[in-house]
Amino acid sequence: MKGITRRNFLKGSIAAGTAFAFTSSPYSKVRGANDAIRVAVAGIHGRGGSHISAFHSMEGVRVVALCDADRKVLEGRAGAFHKRNEKVDTYVDIRKLLDDKSIDVVSIATTNHWHSLMTIWACQAGKDVYVEKPCSHNIFEGRQCVRAARKYKRIVQHGTQRRSGGHWRTLRDIASGKRGKLLVVRGANLNGRSSIGFKPVEEPPEHIDFDLWLGPAPKQPYHKNLVHYNWHWFWDFGNGDIGNRGVHAMDMCRWMIPNATLPKSVISIGGRFVWKDQAETPNLQLVVYDFGRTKLIYEVSNLKTKGGRPGTVFDDTAPVEPIEIISPPDVKNPAAERGPGDEIFKNFIACVRSRKSEDLDAHILEGHYSSALCHLPNISYRLGEQVSFAKKPKELGDDEDVDKSFQWFVETVKNNGVDIKKSTYCLGRKLRLDTKKEKFIGDPEADKLLTREYRKPFVVPQQV
Repeated sequence: MKGITRRNFLKGSIAAGTAFAFTSSPYSKVRGANDAIRVAVAGIHGRGGSHISAFHSMEGVRVVALCDADRKVLEGRAGAFHKRNEKVDTYVDIRKLLDDKSIDVVSIATTNHWHSLMTIWACQAGKDVYVEKPCSHNIFEGRQCVRAARKYKRIVQHGTQRRSGGHWRTLRDIASGKRGKLLVVRGANLNGRSSIGFKPVEEPPEHIDFDLWLGPAPKQPYHKNLVHYNWHWFWDFGNGDIGNRGVHAMDMCRWMIPNATLPKSVISIGGRFVWKDQAETPNLQLVVYDFGRTKLIYEVSNLKTKGGRPGTVFDDTAPVEPIEIISPPDVKNPAAERGPGDEIFKNFIACVRSRKSEDLDAHILEGHYSSALCHLPNISYRLGEQVSFAKKPKELGDDEDVDKSFQWFVETVKNNGVDIKKSTYCLGRKLRLDTKKEKFIGDPEADKLLTREYRKPFVVPQQV
């Protein structure tokens, strides 16, 4: 690649069902600072605890309801309220919670496969929504969340909190072209983990409503690697670490690329190396996205890994000319100032009060695109084939930055004790996209993985 003179590394964990008649929420109109906003939190075992703490600490906000398919978790979280002599309602079934017209906001921190359906249902019920990353389990779901937010005029914030963090000014300036012509962005999620082993099939505990926990996913037997965390590594429920921790860095990478929505093409390679366990998603993954003038290279590793390759690559020989950044009128321009509120939850509540979705730091549309960048390589990977480590595949193209990442991929496998002469990896299918239609070009097999078969009555609707 020519003209590469300035680099700066960016890495991370640096990601026909029940319908509700729309009813007007008390916050459909601009409200004053003293009006209490009533919040319900759904999915409260892990990240949901942070949601509860964030909202509980705000003046003028009350956490009035909790929802979880695990009754023990519900009892534990509700117990903290009772000790403070605070009333809080508890629900196992989100549909019953949404019947409560006094609730203004639903904050969602469930398993990934529930995120979109709960978001859509909440919008239909007249609630504003804070939904954890990724906002969707597949690309169709993310677009339906955007449509629901707009149709029902809801404030919907996505849980990529770095958009309210300290990096926003740098990313804003790069996106607007103030730092030069951006050629390559490299992001990474290097998050060490260990094997999850194998758990036998058994009857679910009585305190877990496993049918509700499954929700939109196919009916299947219970085992302890599903509830409560390791569902991330199974395709029916999670999206691997690229859609777990990686979506945060992915969101930042996409933000830097001027007017980036979906890429022209994507290809992923990877595998589940070293561990022989029950999980399905890769523990090592390399992805290359083509955004036209800018290439995005993304690396994911749960293994022992050496990092440190440069991330952003500019062409200093090109004239620095500001770029017109285009965004829809209800979405904050990515070159604009940060929205009100000094962190993501406060930003959300400020917008709930003002009804100005364009002030959201992480609008659901941004969440949809960044989540989709995690789903696309997983589709490529799942349609791939096993190949030898003998040479870099031609499908990755002829590019020195991609070459370096491929060498990182190979060295990571070797450094974790794998004999690459006897092993293989998955070479994903190179996929080309019609970015406006959000479908693949000439690949009906890949198009099928843009959505899923839903289990009634937990169906993400075609029409929201």
